[in-house]
Amino acid sequence: MADFEYRVLPAPAKGRKAPGVKGAAERFAHTIEEAINRMAREGWEYLRSDILPSEERQGLTSTHTVYRSVLVFRRARAAPAPDADGTAAHAPPEPAAEGAAPAADAETPERGEVETPYDPHSYAATLTPEEAEEGTGTAESPDGTDRQK
Repeated sequence: MADFEYRVLPAPAKGRKAPGVKGAAERFAHTIEEAINRMAREGWEYLRSDILPSEERQGLTSTHTVYRSVLVFRRARAAPAPDADGTAAHAPPEPAAEGAAPAADAETPERGEVETPYDPHSYAATLTPEEAEEGTGTAESPDGTDRQK
């Protein structure tokens, strides 16, 4: 399987003037075309464009979400040169022997499981572990009212 590296650039916000290019839409398309061709000359393959949310500060204490357009490029990584013994320089680590202590990565959740950080303001924070497991009992909401589980 090929190993890729990725590069993400902000998409142009407006088109630049160019000789023979008329109209805002054509200037904008020409500007994006130039960006894609520039990256292609450097060996990057255009993959896609995305619109992603970005949380930014507004004033001293508040934040707001801004949606940013980005261009995503990729290129294949160069294969590592073999060592003197003929193996790849960056070979994957050998699997641990049976009975050996598990690696630090072994504590990562299985696919499909979500690791949720503790939130002291959530409803479940006021439940006992038994109530939370059974789904019974009441939980106090942040506004002070009780909610039946």
